[in-house]
Amino acid sequence: MKTTGNTVFISGGSAGIGLAIAKKLHAAGNNIIINGRNEERLHHALKELDGAVGIQGDLSVEADRFRIAEELKINHPELNIIINNAGAAFAYLLNETQNAHEKAAVEMNTNYFSIIHFTELLLPYLLQKAEAAVINISSISVFGSHKMLPTYGATKAALHSYTVALRQTYEEQENVQVYEVYPPLVNTEFSAEIGGANGIPPSEVADELLIALEKNQFDVPVGDSKQFFTKEPA
Repeated sequence: MKTTGNTVFISGGSAGIGLAIAKKLHAAGNNIIINGRNEERLHHALKELDGAVGIQGDLSVEADRFRIAEELKINHPELNIIINNAGAAFAYLLNETQNAHEKAAVEMNTNYFSIIHFTELLLPYLLQKAEAAVINISSISVFGSHKMLPTYGATKAALHSYTVALRQTYEEQENVQVYEVYPPLVNTEFSAEIGGANGIPPSEVADELLIALEKNQFDVPVGDSKQFFTKEPA
């Protein structure tokens, strides 16, 4: 996959891992479009990305998915990479809550159903490009749950299963590549509640992704996630 001259949409791109990836790809000479729910934070992030475009909206909301997908098709016809990074997670103990199912529903909608739908809206568009990619930001949680994130891991495992199936579906169409990134604990505001200060910097995730794109390495383990890959990722 070429690593320069792309037009890239990054959901949840106004902070954390998404912003780090935006900065890395921007520095490499790509056109960047970032999405965020908070308009103020989105504008702040754009100040660090000269020439980038921001699209405010919540991709966990169906109407916003339709609106953002249409805006991308109409205003950014050169779009050839989407990075599904926006996510939701709740830190809690199962023996201290009575609404785990409600928290799980929010996580599953944001981390799984919404990604399937948004990708579905844009795939026909991407398939028309000479070179395109879908990049799903997964998690080390794919490989095992944690009691402080009791329902989050299941949503990422579901995303992993979907990503593998999506890759297999389009593996004979060489113009569309499907990547999955597996960050471990990362030092972001998103992970602060579960000790994120002890995690790796988000820039490390961005660095690994760029290397993987250069190598056409579709599985992208980062940091501690590499222990789950006993051979060079395929």
